[in-house]
Amino acid sequence: MSGAHPQVSTGEPRESRGEAATGLRAFVFALFFIFGGITSLNDILIPKLKALFTLSYHDVMLVQSAFFAAYFLCSLPAAWVVRRLGYMRAAVVGLLLMTAGCLLFVPASSSGRFPTFLCALFVLAAGITVVQVVANPLISLLGPAATAHSRLTFAQAFNSLGTTVFPYVGALLILRTLAPVDVTSLSGEALSRYRIEESHVFARTYLGLAIAIAVVAVSVWLQRDRIRERRDADRSPLGHPARLLRQPRFGWGVLCIFLYVGAEVAIGSMMVSFLSQPDVLALDAEAAGKHLPLYWGGAMIGRFLGAYVLRLFAPGKVLAAAAAVVLALLAVAAGARGAMAAHALLAVGLFNSIMFPTIFSLASEGLGARAAEGSGLIATAIVGGAVVPWIMGRVADACGTLQPALAVPAVSYGVILSYGLYARRPRRDLV
Repeated sequence: MSGAHPQVSTGEPRESRGEAATGLRAFVFALFFIFGGITSLNDILIPKLKALFTLSYHDVMLVQSAFFAAYFLCSLPAAWVVRRLGYMRAAVVGLLLMTAGCLLFVPASSSGRFPTFLCALFVLAAGITVVQVVANPLISLLGPAATAHSRLTFAQAFNSLGTTVFPYVGALLILRTLAPVDVTSLSGEALSRYRIEESHVFARTYLGLAIAIAVVAVSVWLQRDRIRERRDADRSPLGHPARLLRQPRFGWGVLCIFLYVGAEVAIGSMMVSFLSQPDVLALDAEAAGKHLPLYWGGAMIGRFLGAYVLRLFAPGKVLAAAAAVVLALLAVAAGARGAMAAHALLAVGLFNSIMFPTIFSLASEGLGARAAEGSGLIATAIVGGAVVPWIMGRVADACGTLQPALAVPAVSYGVILSYGLYARRPRRDLV
């Protein structure tokens, strides 16, 4: 390494075989598990905050807006941090930001004010953005290039494992305390005191997460010099995004990432409220929250099945087929009632599974030496998780029920289906 803070383009373990590489891969798998799980906790926060602050659907969706706005604002700066500090040091920066975001839930809970929770979520998401920008390329470097795809798929399974486990635990810790109090009957100091008391569960939960993340950060810092890293000749802090976005296949792919993440997050965010409706399952918040692992767990199972299917069929065709099935499931969820509607919406997770990696690979195909720059741009499109859920919330408020609002993610999947058909054939390298 040249200097204490090198600009990084590539890297490899100083001991690239055996226990050294295995230990570093385990650390990256842990990162995927942590940031996947914490992201999915937003689906548990939403019904709790909605009840606590008597919010409309579109107002409470500011939870997702605050969280995913960090991807838009911080992805390219995060890539610069990785190039400047190196993978392991940048991971520590991200983990410390995540720790700070979790700790901010303590004063947010004491304030009893909704905007303070949004600030804490933004800081937490900024840290996750840095960690995610580190984790995706790093897992590809920790082993032979020929098996990089399988390592990334396996790492994403840990992400799905986190999104499966955390909502269930979160439902037990957070939604169980949803007191049967009519908030509209309270006012003034009584209302403030009630909100502060009910918010203490956030402080306890996220304080525990802060301690766990801090331990991981210390562990990563102790391994900070285990990767060889070389300087990057390109010193541009933000890269050259306009050049890539002018390529139709790439630009359309970035749009599809925006729409996919937005649709996935919107459905997950509304799931507890959807299952709680009298004409669906009529569950209380805690019981409905325990169903969320079925949605996110479907994505975990689908990634293993999808990895095999993608060996047999063109990725574009698989993407189009998955989007078509999701459109059919959304139609059933919107038109049916009872268990059929619930199961249809929960099943969307299974077919969501292959979408992000497939769209990512189709958009990046043929970029050659510009693949890293393209990856940073694609990460900014994750901001769709801040926009689409808010639109869905507005539609739900206007209609007075959630079924018509499913048209919002349906539009997203329609565009994704079209992209799959458009990108069904391989393209030549741009370079």
